[in-house]
Amino acid sequence: MSRAWEKLSDLASHDSWMRDAESIEFLSERRSGIGTRMRVPTRIGIFRTTDILEVVDWVDGQSIAVSHQGVVSGSGRFTLSGDDVETTLTWTEDIVFPWWVGGVVTAWLARPVLKLIWSGNLNRFALQLSTD
Repeated sequence: MSRAWEKLSDLASHDSWMRDAESIEFLSERRSGIGTRMRVPTRIGIFRTTDILEVVDWVDGQSIAVSHQGVVSGSGRFTLSGDDVETTLTWTEDIVFPWWVGGVVTAWLARPVLKLIWSGNLNRFALQLSTD
């Protein structure tokens, strides 16, 4: 689990395995821990936005939670469980689309697409972890 945490806690590298994140720019002096802020240009198909993320919870070796600020708002959390032999990374998101892009209807339509993208991201994370 320590190798998985080492990779997960390297926030600057998330765009290497998150297909929807085009880049990561830190807006704070911090690069890890609570209070870290980042600007993340995000692209899903033709939809582009800039996500402002702030780390709101950080438990060394276990979890990272962020708040999403910008056009899409909400929260997300990565949680590691298991041990050094078998580790599971769980990713949860609770995001809200504004009314002017369709609100709950857009959220409902986007759900399967986002699930597919995020599942691919987790697969790339695992692949990178196994080849490091």
